[in-house]
Amino acid sequence: MADDRREELESLLARQRAAFTASRPEPMSQRKDRIRRAIALVKDHGEEFAKAMSADFGNRSIQQSMLTDIAATVGAGNDALKNMDKWAKADKRKVQFPLGLLGARAEVRYEPKGVIGILSPWNFPVQLAYGPLMQVLAAGNRAMIKPSEFTERTSELMAQLTAEYFAPEEVAVITGGPEVAAAFSSLPFDHLVFTGSTATGRRVMQAAAANLVPVTLELGGKSPVIMGRSADFAKAGERIAIGKMMNAGQICLAPDYLMVPEDKADEAVAGVTGAAAAMYPRVLDNDDYASIVSDRHFERLQGLVEDARDKGAEVIEVNPAGEDFANANQRKMPLTVLRGVNDDMTVMQEEIFGPVLPVMTYKAVDQAIDYVNEHDRPLGLYYFGEDKAEQERVLTRTISGGVTTNDVVFHVSMEDLPFGGVGPSGMGSYHAIEGFREFSHARAVYHQPKIDIAKLGGLKPPYGPATEKAAARMMK
Repeated sequence: MADDRREELESLLARQRAAFTASRPEPMSQRKDRIRRAIALVKDHGEEFAKAMSADFGNRSIQQSMLTDIAATVGAGNDALKNMDKWAKADKRKVQFPLGLLGARAEVRYEPKGVIGILSPWNFPVQLAYGPLMQVLAAGNRAMIKPSEFTERTSELMAQLTAEYFAPEEVAVITGGPEVAAAFSSLPFDHLVFTGSTATGRRVMQAAAANLVPVTLELGGKSPVIMGRSADFAKAGERIAIGKMMNAGQICLAPDYLMVPEDKADEAVAGVTGAAAAMYPRVLDNDDYASIVSDRHFERLQGLVEDARDKGAEVIEVNPAGEDFANANQRKMPLTVLRGVNDDMTVMQEEIFGPVLPVMTYKAVDQAIDYVNEHDRPLGLYYFGEDKAEQERVLTRTISGGVTTNDVVFHVSMEDLPFGGVGPSGMGSYHAIEGFREFSHARAVYHQPKIDIAKLGGLKPPYGPATEKAAARMMK
């Protein structure tokens, strides 16, 4: 990257930090004004964003984008406006006896960190940039956003509109390719948020570590679906198909693979494929079904299927209209179910991020639990079934970023639940009060009374009986 572009990023960060420092303390009304401007930016230009996203993908449903990117982002902003006064209140804390009786007080204040960097991905380019921004602003911070170069039209529109609604010292969008993203992640922010792949997340964290920048990493991984024998396989199949086929499976929380009872495998597969065919009787000319975002990603998905086929998997392509995908040149890929998969296949070694659904079987649910536990901790985990004891066994014996029971993905849409991963699927979270606190500094504040506490507590030399009494009291 050219030196002048690096200097531009460093200069912008310095300007934002200077403006942040000079304006302290800012009233809550100023934070709310910024959130309202961010809401207006997204809401007033929703159609423009949706069209830009469709053009970037090759095809993406305008209605889906209005729901998952525009409405979801506005909802995050409204939730912050509704709750931020409560979130920002200091927590009163207890002080040790007898200090409280003598007038000592303690509290935790949640204060803004400063300038937050947001590295956002291409799959939900508006929501995953401006969604975190709502809580960043609620916590009283400034923000620099670097959106993905894979959705270039959307990123350029974000940069243009953000400059219209915000001064660059408040919020700024920086566009550019991987070299700009690398430089961005190495800046000495006060906090850095990254949403994307685990591999890239490792590089971002390494770059941030050079400046000891704390990070929130929203990554991904292989989010499993465990279907119990008590599941309604037709209903479950439809819900799995919706979660897997929305955005053509290009969702970090999309169900990555199924674990189904061995004697129910046919029923489970039929539930998913039947629902997929009913919802998408045609794909190529169906505006409701998204294209794969790039040639590289499309070829990678095709390679996963061919690798599985070559290693013995049964490949089931859900293509009720008999469409010719091979010669369509649209980067559209139908739901492809893989049976008879194993860990030697590449499809079971990496996050799929597309409409490919491997199916594995188990004899007892503990086998499914053990399989999940033997692999990286996922961002999401899903259980279908009416057996509450089995459901609780799955929840208490596995670890994942979040869980949805009897559906998929839905926990991320609950504004009052934290969203985040664990281990290789991420660290930290946003949404709800947890997100506000993620972007705040929890500052411990202690107020000492007028009395000579050092003498009373045996801290003042010469040490003697008072010191011994204080030590004995502390060890009771």
